[in-house]
Amino acid sequence: MPFISQTERQSDYNLIPSSCPIVIDNGASYFRMGWAGESEPRIIFRNIVQRPRHKITGETVTIVGDHDPALLKYFDCTRSGPRSAFDNDVVFQFEIMEYVLDFAFDRLGADESPINHPILITECACNPVQSRSKMAELLFETYGVPSIAFGVDAAFSYKYNQKLGICDRNGLAICSGFSTSHVIPFINGEPVYEACCRTNVGGYHVTDYLKQLLSLKYPHHMARLTWEKVEDLKMEHCYITLDYASEVRLFQKGGKEAEEKTRCWQLPWTPTPVEEPPSEEEIARKAALREKHGQRLREMAEAKRCSKINELENELKGLEFLIQQLRHVNGNDIPSFLSETGYVSKQEIESAIVKVTQSLRKAKGEQDEIEEKQDPSGTEKYTLIDIPDNLLTPEQIKEKKRQLFLKTTSEGRQRAKQKRFEQELERERRNKEDEQRRLENPEVYMEQLRVKYKELSEKVDQRKKQKTNANNTTETNNGVGRGERLNAAQKERMRLLTTAAFDRGKGEDTFGIKDEDWQLYKKMSKDNDDEDDTPNEDEAELARIGSRLREIDPTFFPKTESAGTEPPRLRPLTQEDFQIVIGVERFRCPEILFRPNLVGIEQAGLDEMAGVSIQRLKSRVERLKEEEEEGITNSVLITGGSCLYNGMSQRLEDGIRMMRPCGTRIRILRASDAVLDTWRGAASFASTMHFSRQAFTKMDYYEKGEDWLRGYQLKYSF
Repeated sequence: MPFISQTERQSDYNLIPSSCPIVIDNGASYFRMGWAGESEPRIIFRNIVQRPRHKITGETVTIVGDHDPALLKYFDCTRSGPRSAFDNDVVFQFEIMEYVLDFAFDRLGADESPINHPILITECACNPVQSRSKMAELLFETYGVPSIAFGVDAAFSYKYNQKLGICDRNGLAICSGFSTSHVIPFINGEPVYEACCRTNVGGYHVTDYLKQLLSLKYPHHMARLTWEKVEDLKMEHCYITLDYASEVRLFQKGGKEAEEKTRCWQLPWTPTPVEEPPSEEEIARKAALREKHGQRLREMAEAKRCSKINELENELKGLEFLIQQLRHVNGNDIPSFLSETGYVSKQEIESAIVKVTQSLRKAKGEQDEIEEKQDPSGTEKYTLIDIPDNLLTPEQIKEKKRQLFLKTTSEGRQRAKQKRFEQELERERRNKEDEQRRLENPEVYMEQLRVKYKELSEKVDQRKKQKTNANNTTETNNGVGRGERLNAAQKERMRLLTTAAFDRGKGEDTFGIKDEDWQLYKKMSKDNDDEDDTPNEDEAELARIGSRLREIDPTFFPKTESAGTEPPRLRPLTQEDFQIVIGVERFRCPEILFRPNLVGIEQAGLDEMAGVSIQRLKSRVERLKEEEEEGITNSVLITGGSCLYNGMSQRLEDGIRMMRPCGTRIRILRASDAVLDTWRGAASFASTMHFSRQAFTKMDYYEKGEDWLRGYQLKYSF
């Protein structure tokens, strides 16, 4: 990377004579400061300011340039992003500019408040007079400089390369910077600003475009795609292609050539540790440990069961003793005797004895005996069922209803139990038959099961789909109404509702007076629409076949309803998951310098700007000689940090050749150092006597005013 910050404090400030000017290259990306006559700047840092807060005290500090990563431990830099004093290469935030100048003069070693050295500071071409005036006022009033001179950055770079013999007196300077790009023609060594051209596209837009593309391509690595890292990737891997469309088609087709042009950035990655299978000793040790834990749990369960049996036996003995005492108590003394025990009647005590006995036999594992003993005596409980109601008292009628309910419930449980028993026998019989068929011919048996499973699955899915359509469809579609999709139970319910509404709609509504009305109400309120929700024979058979296939075929995976919404299984991350592959982005991002419409900026590209600048030069410069016009394209200098891409010279030559007459000589020249030539040219100019003649003082500024400052231009030829 050519951009290296230098912020070490200088110690020789007091040794430099006050007549030596300070040269400042105030770029939108980097700030460079040094002494006139030197070949390298003393101070270099990014032209940004941050104001983070301390995480503990909440105090706000000012950080100029790149912040030290160690500061992140103590300061919250996330809420305060980097701020620049520039807007499209024009200084407009002079509060931020003051922070930058304070830091720069401090790093240069200036301890005193007034700066007793003349200042030569760079600016963009055709800088607004308001920005130039504010900058002069800041330097005069805040820092007390004796004199100031403003010069265009691209002009200093062109003159410095002209001094080195790279370019001619007549030529064209194409300067692509951080946020803007300029094309300035030179006639007899002087820039012609009336014919210059500018577009608001630069290195910032290329970096931002590359960052957006990589963030969309690798959203899970956005934290690693910082601005500094993306800028490094841009300067290291991006290039300018001669034919953008053919290069895109090359990457679309793929192939060896596209793979050779693809670059890969490997992120830090630690392989997932592979778990080794446990040894036999480890398996035996874990099995012994599990057995030990199981034995302990069994002992605890047995102790708990014995304790519960003892409690139930003691409770049963107490209840039996209470019954024996109750037999010796007179009838009149029974209520007072029971009030002391907490029971209301003898029947309640007997009921408690039955419950405790059942719990005790259940704890001892004798539940079957209870049912067997209860079954013969079950008929003795229902003594009032066969007696007519006219022979019973009201209390006996209530008891008869209760006995009838208990008998019906008991018989229902017995029928359900018998049905489950029969289903279990049928299931065992079918399993035996299936096992016998499987042993006779396993392959045919498995294929038959798969075919049957597929048929039943399609049948069940079709049935559910029809039910869903019937529930969701409320309007007629293509002449088919909802009533045509209803099943028989739903149609019957609709008929009952319609009949009830028609019969009861005439006169007074007397629905509910008669008992048959409530029978009709039960039929109507019964949710027959949900009868399909209960598992039918097809679904039960499908579940049975699926279970059977899972037992005999390890490759079988049953179809589930939640298969569509089931999240994908996570696989272990590999080295390829931590790679940033840069392919078409290598030439797509810098292409915006020639086609700004790719990022939504409807302006001219670099090659078109050169043609526009030459056309303006013809119309605005009087007596332009033919040899001077031809000499302009013979010395086209490209400078600026965004002109360092490979292929830039050839692409500019092809673009300018398409706009110039046939046979025009075109020569594209690279600056000796596209980044530092601006400061070196300014330092070389400030070391001559012509600088002191063209610099203006504070008195000149306040006497002549902004109108004079608007027409102020530095003469570069001497």
